[in-house]
Amino acid sequence: YQRRVHGGMTEKEAREKYSEDQLKVYTSTFVNLHYGTFLKGEGGDKPLTKYKVICLGPEQRVIGLHAIGMASDEVLQGFGVAMKMGATKADFDSCIAIHPTAGEEMVTLAPWGLSDK
Repeated sequence: YQRRVHGGMTEKEAREKYSEDQLKVYTSTFVNLHYGTFLKGEGGDKPLTKYKVICLGPEQRVIGLHAIGMASDEVLQGFGVAMKMGATKADFDSCIAIHPTAGEEMVTLAPWGLSDK
């Protein structure tokens, strides 16, 4: 089964509470890196993992984390602590990604992953 975890506000809750110009939503859809070693980077029929990070204000404080896919529960546990401590997108970006893990995707979300909403 797909592991699904959520922390903080959903995108819908954030959009109802804050104005559009205050929010940035980063998303990523990928084949879990667990499979990369075996498939030479090709996902084939492997299940996708999806991450979403919702940020508020010019400092981009993380107010929501959402993930579905292999190991998502383990990945979000640590990031949830950081979020509760007031982490920003810049804090996430400054972390060294542990490769190959699905967690590295959380600290390498780039501007091209911004939601078009």
